[in-house]
Amino acid sequence: GVGKTTLIQKVTQALKSSGIPIDGFYTEEVREGGRRTGFDVVTLSGKRGPLSRVSSDSSTSRREYRVGQYVVDLVSFEQLVLPMLRNVNHGSDAEKKICVIDEIGKMELFSQAFIQAVRQTLTGSGTVVLGTIPIPKGKPLDLVEEIRSRKDVKVFNVS
Repeated sequence: GVGKTTLIQKVTQALKSSGIPIDGFYTEEVREGGRRTGFDVVTLSGKRGPLSRVSSDSSTSRREYRVGQYVVDLVSFEQLVLPMLRNVNHGSDAEKKICVIDEIGKMELFSQAFIQAVRQTLTGSGTVVLGTIPIPKGKPLDLVEEIRSRKDVKVFNVS
């Protein structure tokens, strides 16, 4: 709630208008009647789908991925994000690209395929990643800490 996504959106617009090749996704709050009911994934190519929604009941009938009151829609998330990341990773090295990943957090990290794709994107020579990671609270998230401690990563704290 400090403005990470807003900052990502403004930087993305500035880069796009400069003609820099950029792809990726950001997460956006979904509000109904003034209260937050979940998050959507929005790709820079304009596709949108649910990342999570407030759970209507507390029973966990099938295998659910939950963060607090939110149930994560892993299928929707992966269908939107994985093809885009694969596309970024398989572009030619000659075409340097910027990849926006907002965010690498608890909800997204339920996806093992996403974790692999992010690692691959970070090691890809032709790609610069503009991403957001959460400030550590409680149990550290392995991939987040791995990214934070990389020598080729510059972390800016947004407040």
